[in-house]
Amino acid sequence: MSNLFTDALRQILADHCSTDVVRQIETQPDPHTLWDQLDESGFANVLLAESNGGAGLSLHEFFPLLELCGQYALPLPFGETIMGRALLSAANIICPKGLISLSQARMVNGVMQCNAVRGGSVSSHVLVCFDGEIRLLSSLQAQRTPDIWAMDATLMWSHEQWKQAPIISSAGSLLEIQAAVCSAYISGALTHVLDTTLQYAGERRQFGQPIAKFQAIQHQLSVMAEHCFAARMAAQMCFQVQQLPLEPLRVAVAKARTSEAALEVASLSHSVHGAIGFTAEYDLQIYTRRLHAWRQTAGSESYWHDVAGAYVTNSNDASLDILRSATDFITT
Repeated sequence: MSNLFTDALRQILADHCSTDVVRQIETQPDPHTLWDQLDESGFANVLLAESNGGAGLSLHEFFPLLELCGQYALPLPFGETIMGRALLSAANIICPKGLISLSQARMVNGVMQCNAVRGGSVSSHVLVCFDGEIRLLSSLQAQRTPDIWAMDATLMWSHEQWKQAPIISSAGSLLEIQAAVCSAYISGALTHVLDTTLQYAGERRQFGQPIAKFQAIQHQLSVMAEHCFAARMAAQMCFQVQQLPLEPLRVAVAKARTSEAALEVASLSHSVHGAIGFTAEYDLQIYTRRLHAWRQTAGSESYWHDVAGAYVTNSNDASLDILRSATDFITT
């Protein structure tokens, strides 16, 4: 079943999410054409039960779809929207139209503030976590200012708006959900960056031969491949559950490993490409910028290393049992 969904989404993204489209949305944030294609296809509801108009996919069946979003540098919070709709459906709250971002908030002078909301410039709603509560807030009613990364924004609501927003009685942590989504995005983007770099190294010639023949370049490519495949395995293990909630240790391992790989692979890919990789006309920088942004979203590798370490040290189980429980794969 998952192959049918993956093939269908890949075709939509291939037709409607070219790098030219990504550049256009980044320059003039108007996601409606691309979003309409995704929404009308029904993919935004794939995690909902069939009785609620969804496809009833499990989380491990959902993972390849998130990877595709990373492979095509999808400039919309699409995975977040799918997860958000699943949370809203579980809470018996009608899912709003439009894109949904996820964010953590802090109180600043009586104002609820969310910094660097991924996709905050194009989302219509945000699921916000503050002080153990998750509420659904309208982006259109927020004070919105652009952030450093393209498509991101800082959003602010009054304390009264926060109190009036519906509470989502969700299972699991919103931070863990966002980290899991980003780990899958990173996994997909890493695959694309590796493929692009391998192709470039095979085509770019220096001293009469492809640069892929040079031992130094081969070493860089092998290190990239090691990071890419280790990161993908970690991200896959994070989604080896049927439904929410996610398992905290799996999330910690996935986000830590993929974030570490994002930093290394982005650096090595630009090293192989040289100056051309940084130019606006070349596609590599579209992906490496996202790798850096997703790495910083929902905690970088240092944060999740601490989470994993605390989990292991506070557990009464043997280390080998913890390792086995965190790395088993669903085979059915």
